[in-house]
Amino acid sequence: MTEPTTTIVDVEFDGTVLDVRLAGGTVAAVGPSLPRLGTAVVEAGGGALLPGLHDHHLHLLALAAARRSVDLAEVAEPAGFDRALAAAHRDRPDGWLRVVGADERHGPLTADRLERLAPGRRVRVQHRTGAAWLLSAAAAQRVGVEAGTWLHRSDDELRSVWADDDPPDLAAVSAELARYGVTGVTDATPFADPHGFATLATARRRGDLLQRTVVTGGSDLAGATQPSDLERGPVKLIVGDHDLPSPDDLGAAIASAHRAGRPVAVHCVTRVATVLALVAWESAGARPGDRIEHGSVLPVELLPEIAELGLTVVTQPAFVRARGDAYRRDVEPDDRPHLYRCGSLLDAGIAVGLSTDAPYGPADPWVAVATAADRRTSTGQVLGEDERIPARRALDGFFSAPDHPGGPLRRIAPGAPADLVLLDRPLAIALDAPSSDHVVATWIAGHPVHGYF
Repeated sequence: MTEPTTTIVDVEFDGTVLDVRLAGGTVAAVGPSLPRLGTAVVEAGGGALLPGLHDHHLHLLALAAARRSVDLAEVAEPAGFDRALAAAHRDRPDGWLRVVGADERHGPLTADRLERLAPGRRVRVQHRTGAAWLLSAAAAQRVGVEAGTWLHRSDDELRSVWADDDPPDLAAVSAELARYGVTGVTDATPFADPHGFATLATARRRGDLLQRTVVTGGSDLAGATQPSDLERGPVKLIVGDHDLPSPDDLGAAIASAHRAGRPVAVHCVTRVATVLALVAWESAGARPGDRIEHGSVLPVELLPEIAELGLTVVTQPAFVRARGDAYRRDVEPDDRPHLYRCGSLLDAGIAVGLSTDAPYGPADPWVAVATAADRRTSTGQVLGEDERIPARRALDGFFSAPDHPGGPLRRIAPGAPADLVLLDRPLAIALDAPSSDHVVATWIAGHPVHGYF
């Protein structure tokens, strides 16, 4: 259905105060003092109008699940884990009990411990990396595995078991993203079967998931056709440190995706994983759109090769804010200077797209913008001072096209999709302290999805 014509008046637009008209899902006109008769008028009061933000790497279904989970990210000791899980068992008596953010700070995690804290309950505990699950005895029996075993990269197999008991609330996730000014996302989940695509496509058709959605999927779906409600992105390949592939196997997967006409997005969170991936790319060859996901540890000596291969890095500087104090304590000293690079990548001529990796990192992209600029942990310590970039440059990392992270920026111009975000002040002032609190309105295809309305 065509949206009513809307005129946004007195907006800051590339440093000039203009009016912008939206009609038929696109930007219809940009200029001074556009006629307002017959249109819905939004008074911007000099606030900046920007292209909607595109988060180049997150996980929608996991984000929906995390919003209904017991989040232990801020719990730093075993006793806190025990109190949180026991309280959740008492306060949420029905269905599965999902725990996220667990790690070594919380002491040894066993099925017996889960049984003691939540007797007879189906409990699933996710490691903070999102890569592994531990199941309680009741949950393990339901799934058909041995209790107490960490299950690595098993989301596709497990999802079919608990999906009926734990349907995702993507409408709530979409509304949250709209509040941040996010109008598009790339779901970087390496689905092994089409069920995940179908779930997202259904949410799009129903209007629960408003953001334009690019999907990846794993190598098993490299040749699959995505539902029409979704856009096709790169093939997601995992270089898992618990089970490293051989360079030959990874190179074969890269080549297979390329033969299917798809670029690849390779998950690399350690120096070993990145070296292995680069060896595989040297063998298979790189194509436009190929990208390193995360680049959590990128030694400086690897940057020339990444640049020569023409690879993009899609990274998440907000991890410095969320986990930086733990990195300062736990990461090997030789690796700390290489964490979540931004500035040195750009200096090396490498395209950089920004993202959140939500729910494993903060879902608010403005946290990533602020952290890229100040490189401060949650306690105010600086980690990677030389990697700082201007806040405006960091925000640009969310303005590039979904199929070209770090590439040319999307612009507000006649004929462009009316995917827009309005701030409550001029951009330069907003970027003095980047925050989603400045977002007052968001439109997707000209449809108002947040603010004012």
